[in-house]
Amino acid sequence: MHFTASETETAQDALRELSALYGQNHWREADVIVALGGDGLMLNVMHQNRGRPVYGMNRGTIGFLMNDYSAADLPERIACAEATVTNPLSMTAASVDGREYAALAINEVSLLRAGPQAAKLRISVNERVRMEELVCDGALVCTPAGSTAYNYSANGPILPIGSDVLGLTAIAAFRPRRWRGAILPRGAVVRFDVLEAEKRPVMADADSRQVDSVRWVEIRTELSISHRLLFDPGHGMEERLMREQFV
Repeated sequence: MHFTASETETAQDALRELSALYGQNHWREADVIVALGGDGLMLNVMHQNRGRPVYGMNRGTIGFLMNDYSAADLPERIACAEATVTNPLSMTAASVDGREYAALAINEVSLLRAGPQAAKLRISVNERVRMEELVCDGALVCTPAGSTAYNYSANGPILPIGSDVLGLTAIAAFRPRRWRGAILPRGAVVRFDVLEAEKRPVMADADSRQVDSVRWVEIRTELSISHRLLFDPGHGMEERLMREQFV
């Protein structure tokens, strides 16, 4: 096991306790990464450690992706854990000055207005224009694993884990009035073209990796990359998504 922790005192205390109990291996030699913190730490660990399963324990304020913390019997808990496999989103974005950027997102890629005026977006799916103009504060595309995050706060649907779909959700849609979005096949390529990009600036965000003043953004599922999250039996991602809908 390799232990990693956020900078909070609670997480650092847990790091010292578990390292003393079980030893600390270099992450390159580890079979599993144990993340101690909140969901933000979990996302960072997943971005940095592709291929190795990650078992998180909550030592932060938000822990949807984390298990309950306990120092006892950790190897046994990991051996019995349920695995959830997710694929990230790949974002390609071009700014108004012609530069292109690429980033991965485990939860969602979002476009947000960056000025006082509403954004105007044209939406295409698989190179076919589906909406000529969406006037809004923004829009996002999320994975099932990310559907309970920003997407859910924006009144988007919770997507069952393991489903081959993506969520496309509008943020404060003005025209069409209250348009909520769409559910798309996982293989869909979604393109947003920013209309009046200089007058109505829009930024793109892929798991907190930002690109300012974008002219267009393309989003697709990156099937060549898989992330494995480990959860205690009976508390896996599918159960968490189900509970979230009945709170």
